[in-house]
Amino acid sequence: MPVSAYEGKKIHYEDLGSGQAVIFCHGNTASSKMFSFLMPLYQEHFRCLLIDFLGHGHSDRLEDFPADLWIYEARQVASLVGHLGLDDVALIGTSGGAWVALNAALLMPGRISAVVADSFDGLRLHDGFVPGLLAERQAAMADEAARGFYEWCLGSDWQDILEMDTKALCECAESGMDLFVAPLQDLHCPVLLTGSKEDSMCRPDM
Repeated sequence: MPVSAYEGKKIHYEDLGSGQAVIFCHGNTASSKMFSFLMPLYQEHFRCLLIDFLGHGHSDRLEDFPADLWIYEARQVASLVGHLGLDDVALIGTSGGAWVALNAALLMPGRISAVVADSFDGLRLHDGFVPGLLAERQAAMADEAARGFYEWCLGSDWQDILEMDTKALCECAESGMDLFVAPLQDLHCPVLLTGSKEDSMCRPDM
């Protein structure tokens, strides 16, 4: 896998296909592997860039995740765009990656042509986010398929990454911090928001 650098650490990514660049932003406690089955639908038409954020997949590990994790990861996307000298980039993010994609678009006005934000749940984390997250993570730890997914995406240290991510998201929610580097009104590209009513991590009135 090719490598980009951010703050002295190595970010691994895949570079597939040709055409307009599309960067895929994975969700929390996942990696770019989650998009691998979709690539036959995209790589014949687009240059697909699948990034592993720091602390995930094949990228260098961190000692801790910051509470503003989605902004931190958006800066990694911006670093990759700069590293490759890209313009006219589309972003696709799912779950936590949706906030990452929107933040990356805010960081790079004029360079991002479109954003697809899947399972995006609003300007702030809802009041029931922390108990919902803790219940979801506890259930996942007891579920063999979920444990297998974490290990497939993250590797043998997946439990450490899960704990770091849970801690960071709880700090983010409890602090009430802003989730974006600028108002969403500052976006100057088309945005498609998608989601599922069956997603337990999104509020019912999505």
